[in-house]
Amino acid sequence: MKPRSLPLIILIGCCPLFASFAGCSMFADHPRRAEAVLHPAPGTNTRGIVTFVDNPDGVQVTYNLQGLPPDSDHGLHIHERGDCIAAGPAGLGPIFNPLPAPVGAGRNLVHAEGDLPDIHADSNGVAAGFFVIPDLSLDGVRSVIGRILVVHRDPDDPYTMVPNFSDGPRLACGVIER
Repeated sequence: MKPRSLPLIILIGCCPLFASFAGCSMFADHPRRAEAVLHPAPGTNTRGIVTFVDNPDGVQVTYNLQGLPPDSDHGLHIHERGDCIAAGPAGLGPIFNPLPAPVGAGRNLVHAEGDLPDIHADSNGVAAGFFVIPDLSLDGVRSVIGRILVVHRDPDDPYTMVPNFSDGPRLACGVIER
């Protein structure tokens, strides 16, 4: 007597190899992805979506924000924990730094992994673009999942000793989720 489940076992076992042809997407090896939907802080109109995609070079961060002041630069940070509603810097927690390294003043010193590059808004108040951060991940100790992403009013001051609070109040905030 032939087992009836054998063809199903073969199909499931081969599905990852032929996922793009067989339509078996639940087994396909898709890049891991997360997203932060940014909501305006009180008194602002800034909002947008930031996506995080694991790739061989690190995590690609793609942003599309609107409602920023025209022709302006802004700090973009991943905070370890936080509350987008709580007032003041204490509500955000520190900048994400999973493998604590010396963080300090000057462009030649190491920055926390969550201290992302500044973003620039065009004349319409829109900031769109991407960058790759090699030391971030979507799993493990360097995972950004569940962390808070914040757009600050001001750009980073590369010479400050306290990078967490040098960028002014938040304009928008959201949780990074799968």
